[in-house]
Amino acid sequence: MSPTDPHATTEPLLSVTGLHKAFGDHEVLRGIDLSVDPGKVLVLIGPSGSGKTTVLRSINGLEIPDAGVVTATDGIRVDYAANPPRKDILALRDRTAMVFQHNNLFPHMTVLENIIEGPVQVKGISKKDATADAVELLGRVGLAEKRDAYPFQLSGGQAQRVGIVRALALKPQLLLFDEPTSALDPELVGEVLAVMKELADEGWTMVVVTHELAFARQVADEVLFMDGGVIVERGAPRDIFTAPKQERTKQFLRRILSPLD
Repeated sequence: MSPTDPHATTEPLLSVTGLHKAFGDHEVLRGIDLSVDPGKVLVLIGPSGSGKTTVLRSINGLEIPDAGVVTATDGIRVDYAANPPRKDILALRDRTAMVFQHNNLFPHMTVLENIIEGPVQVKGISKKDATADAVELLGRVGLAEKRDAYPFQLSGGQAQRVGIVRALALKPQLLLFDEPTSALDPELVGEVLAVMKELADEGWTMVVVTHELAFARQVADEVLFMDGGVIVERGAPRDIFTAPKQERTKQFLRRILSPLD
């Protein structure tokens, strides 16, 4: 399991400029600017409905924004206001892999089949090579013995770890996590966060939407606090969590951070 070399470039691995998205009359994103450097972890926090998930889905083209530019370091540039061709959106998506709030595993496939489906069908990797990669990755997250199990035979934490392996098997430049622990029982959260922390320690580039503020404090290189479709405040975890500047950030943290202190 090896990430993109974080020392290969000094340019941001991915940057987003002027991202706007509305659903009917509801403006979900109102001019989002962000960038993530190679080997860094960017964490998005904020109340439900603030637009965090829409940012992730816009980065990899699962959601088509009304305006905004997403640029990858290797020259891919998608200008959503200019009605970009689908091949450009797919090229951008090809550089990312997403871990969803719900694991979204195919129920009729075994764990191994779920993992190799993308590499074989999308990336054109041979079934033999994809299987070898999948078995290695499953071993890394402690699930080697579950390769032939079906999703209904897994705990929530195990299924989410399989979802992470499925993303890693695509060999992305950027990992996107959309509240990967919010649907889990509290006692299962730790096993998923432990895998994510290991990935961060290995130098994977990650954008994470989460309500796990202790995790954000420990792992993030930069934290963005969102509310009402805008980035209210951004900074290092120590600044956001111990000395936030914006009153809205202070209100949010006062409501949910005290149990972590």
